Amino acid sequence: MGEAERGPDEAAARLGARLRELRKARGLTLVALAESTGLSHPFLSQVERGLANLSLQSLRRIAVALETSPVELVAAAEAGDGSPPRKVEVSRAGARRPTPQGFARGPAVSLVRGARPFTPILVESEAVDPGEVFVHAEDEFVFVVDGVAEVETDGRAHSLGVGDSVYYAGGVRHRWWGGPYRLLVVKQQVR
Repeated sequence: MGEAERGPDEAAARLGARLRELRKARGLTLVALAESTGLSHPFLSQVERGLANLSLQSLRRIAVALETSPVELVAAAEAGDGSPPRKVEVSRAGARRPTPQGFARGPAVSLVRGARPFTPILVESEAVDPGEVFVHAEDEFVFVVDGVAEVETDGRAHSLGVGDSVYYAGGVRHRWWGGPYRLLVVKQQVR
C-alpha cells in the first residue's frame, strides 16, 4: 500500500488540525501565514492536512507567527488516539520528550498531552542575554523552580528567584533570560 493510500500520519494530522485551529483563531488566511513565515501557502495547506512534515526551524517559524510555541504544538500532536483528553492524566518524568530550542532558547517539555484549556511547560535555559520579545493573545503564568530569571514584561524587567512568579495577560510583550534557571510556565490555550 502506498503512502497516499495509508492516509496522513496521525500525529501530523493532529498537528495540522491544531495549526489550522490557531490560524483561524488568529484570523489569518493561509496566504497571510505564508507571508509571515516565509513558507509557501501550498506547503502550509499540506501541513494543515497532515500531508507534510515540518522541520524544527519551520515549526518554530509557524509557532512564532501564530503567537504560540513549538512545544505546545508538539504536545497537541502527541495527544494520542484522537479521543477526547482524559479527565485524569498522569505523566511520568521519564516519558516526557523535550522539544529542543522550543521555548525560550532552551529545552522545554509540555507536562500534559493534547489540546487542554491550559498547558503547563517546564523550561530550562542558560541564556544570559535577553533575546527576542514575544507577544501572544493568551495569558501566561511563570513560576521560578530553580535559579534566577529576569522576566521582562512590556519593557519592565523583574528579577525573580526561586518561588517567585509573574502573571501577565495576553498582549503583553515579554521575554526571559538570566540562566541557568528552570521555570514552570502555564499558558492559557486558544479555544
